[in-house]
Amino acid sequence: MTQLRALLLEGIHPVAVELLSAAGITVELERRALSEDELVGRLEGVHLLGIRSGTHVTAEVLAKAADLRVLGAFCIGTNQIDLHAATEHGVAVFNAPFSNTRSVVELALAEIIALTRRLTVQDDAMHAGRWEKSAKGSHEVRGRRLGIVGYGNIGTQLSVLAEALGMQVLFYDTADRLALGNARRCATLDELLGEADVVTLHVDGRPGNSGLFGEEQFATMLPGSIFLNLSRGFVVDHAALRAHIESGHLAGAAVDVFPSEPAAAGDPFESDLRGLPNVILTPHVGGSTEEAQTDIGDFVAGKLLDYVREGSTALSVNLPGVRLPRLEGTCRLLLLHRNQPGAMAHFNSALADRGLNVEQQSLSTAGTMGFAVTDVRGALNEDVVDELRAMAETVRVDLLPG
Repeated sequence: MTQLRALLLEGIHPVAVELLSAAGITVELERRALSEDELVGRLEGVHLLGIRSGTHVTAEVLAKAADLRVLGAFCIGTNQIDLHAATEHGVAVFNAPFSNTRSVVELALAEIIALTRRLTVQDDAMHAGRWEKSAKGSHEVRGRRLGIVGYGNIGTQLSVLAEALGMQVLFYDTADRLALGNARRCATLDELLGEADVVTLHVDGRPGNSGLFGEEQFATMLPGSIFLNLSRGFVVDHAALRAHIESGHLAGAAVDVFPSEPAAAGDPFESDLRGLPNVILTPHVGGSTEEAQTDIGDFVAGKLLDYVREGSTALSVNLPGVRLPRLEGTCRLLLLHRNQPGAMAHFNSALADRGLNVEQQSLSTAGTMGFAVTDVRGALNEDVVDELRAMAETVRVDLLPG
């Protein structure tokens, strides 16, 4: 049996290392993100890859990663991964869609309160030796209107907690979402921008969201309102945001994500937003709490192990979901194939021709792809696997010994 190797990048939490190592997987660590060329050079012989948001796994990388079987994004977003290419090369992808939700929400609430009370301005003055006690421009959040753009896992939890603080919640989402508590759905983004005292973005990383928020949207916001982005860096025009802060149209902003981010801690950081009053800049730490990173490390590492040990694709980002309990004394085949008529009949006939009995099988399809997990009893060897791999419908076949 091949010794499995994992490469974990960007300072993934040690709990992931512990789980993978305890399962007998050789783990290599790297604290920083890798460039495309660096990644290609490191993936030979690597079966499991773990990244966060700073490493981009492109089609070119995947085409040269012959040994890679599964990829874990130890974060919410997967826009840094070419998911279509991953599927075409038979690489399962998993992420952590829920694990850091609370951490992001708490940071958003802390920033809303800090900006609304102008704590950053007062803190700067105190550190500069100036006692500027004043209530001017400082408000309670109670009674103020919070506009949430993107009402998914983070947006909905923020909605509930903000309402508990006495805020009035508005939200806008392109998908149908159930309003929680007393939150009110806005029919358009402009409707939300024209009513909210605080606007916070919690959208996903799909390409269509690039440039979502720019000059037109900032101009539509209420005078004296506050803006937050803890979602994706490329959705906001930072030059336009700076102009609206400098003009006094916006009273403050908090930004945690940037269009271009340094690869490692300690690297230089440049942004149009540096040096502005009542602007909080954080280095993409929305989900960077010990609690969140522990949960993410545990969750994603568990998904990687489930895949390489059992072939489970439950909650996979790119493959059809299959989960099948193991049968003792059988060998397991994982088949990713083109979703076309006769594919499974062709596959099972090849097994029957070799005198192999299918003890149990589970198939799921999605779009152009199908994924089947099959437990076989009999003398299953690499010749059989090679025959299955050579079939026209096959994308990838892996053998998991019993």
